[in-house]
Amino acid sequence: MTTIGASSQTKKTQTTNAVGLSIIIPVYNEEALLASAIEDLNQKLDNLGWDYELLITENGSTDRSQEIIKELENKYRQIRGLHTDEPNYGLALRRAIKAAGGTYILCDEIDICDTDFYQRALAILESEHADLVIGSKRHPEARDRRPWIRRLATATVNFLLNILLDFKGTDTHGLKAFHRQRLLPIVDQCIVDKDLFATELVIRAQQANYRTIEIPIELEEKRQTPIPLFRRVPKALKQILRLVAVIRFNQKV
Repeated sequence: MTTIGASSQTKKTQTTNAVGLSIIIPVYNEEALLASAIEDLNQKLDNLGWDYELLITENGSTDRSQEIIKELENKYRQIRGLHTDEPNYGLALRRAIKAAGGTYILCDEIDICDTDFYQRALAILESEHADLVIGSKRHPEARDRRPWIRRLATATVNFLLNILLDFKGTDTHGLKAFHRQRLLPIVDQCIVDKDLFATELVIRAQQANYRTIEIPIELEEKRQTPIPLFRRVPKALKQILRLVAVIRFNQKV
């Protein structure tokens, strides 16, 4: 896996009107942040002059997230809401990728919405330098301002992936951009869902020799995660073991 530093990144794209672009944001119980984050993101995208669709893929929310998404759909022609009954990040992400109409896919998070990453990643994809671009929180030039406990959790998961699955990169979860048609075969191979669907996607792409590049991002926590870390860690460890069984031993679990 190649990493690109801030000083050597491809020049930012100014317009991508010819680019069929689908931006995917999974949502779970985000009523406090959802409307303002999407309003701000749409404004930034309109300023860039891009032709895009924005898929908000809600999964299992028990707050007003579904209602807010419907309001946003009625207000913005670019927005399309998807709903999954169960709280399942991976299932929501997979469904949106399959439903997307763009040539390029950008996977984001509601508390990030990083249009700077969008521009850098699309420039790399359009130049045919990569099939998959990952916004890495652990790149040597990244600025991760999250609380230390969350940075430690990310580092621990990545260490386990390096040891157990021979993962060569620094990050698998979060911001990604890729050619949709080129990565669809990998999407279809993925078995693990929940939080580690995106991890399986990255690792399988690496093992299949897709051209993957990491670029640094800046990250600052805008709100507490909807699922507390003490609940996520045991589940993540269990899913890593499932991922090892699936990838190393070809087991369907």
